[in-house]
Amino acid sequence: MKGLVIALQFLTRLPTPRIAVSSEEFVRSMRWFPAAGLIIGGLVAGAGWAGAHLDSWTGALLALAAWVLVTGALHLDGLGDMADASSAAHKGGHGDRQRLLAVLADPHVGSFGATAIALQLLAKLVLLHGLVDHGQFAALLLVPFAARIAPLAWTRWLPSLHDGLGARFRGAVRAVDLLAWGAALLAAAWFFPALLAVVPVAALWGWWLMRKTGGISGDGHGAGIELAETALLLALAVQAHLP
Repeated sequence: MKGLVIALQFLTRLPTPRIAVSSEEFVRSMRWFPAAGLIIGGLVAGAGWAGAHLDSWTGALLALAAWVLVTGALHLDGLGDMADASSAAHKGGHGDRQRLLAVLADPHVGSFGATAIALQLLAKLVLLHGLVDHGQFAALLLVPFAARIAPLAWTRWLPSLHDGLGARFRGAVRAVDLLAWGAALLAAAWFFPALLAVVPVAALWGWWLMRKTGGISGDGHGAGIELAETALLLALAVQAHLP
């Protein structure tokens, strides 16, 4: 369980016990990312359920606020950085990889990154409303869980872009970890088949990263998690509207 506590310390702003953590233990904590996602999802779904007692828009707003607060906007930062870098690469010349990497290393958020973050929050709010309106709180609980399986696959199969946070997790994920969480995803998909949308989304994001950057970094993980969450919300919203 120590790995789960470490994962929660890294991925969330939740209060956790103070424990000594070695570099090796921090790296291995990535295996617990999907479990941390379940806890995040529980808080998001709980906030949405509480707000829905007033109306569905209030439920969606409280769910979104809980999502941002509990994660400390960690992954939104990665999304903004990737959006800025991609935009700058195209301005400097179609697919300019060196310019993309240079902007990706810049900690400042530009106009394109800010716009991407705003659109992401708006998309989540609208999609959350659709799920809250249909009482899909159990499905909502599983979204952060499913989205955090993807980084395990990216870490195992994509090269590290540089010696940053993404590189520290390199080699931490074993085949058995992917198999175990994959089996858990299949079990959840028995009740909510739309959760399987994370598989093509994760594959497409990995392909895009390899084509545009040549590997993955912490920003790539963060942006991918955000995109996977939105795609899952959309897939679940469509499923909720099907007869």
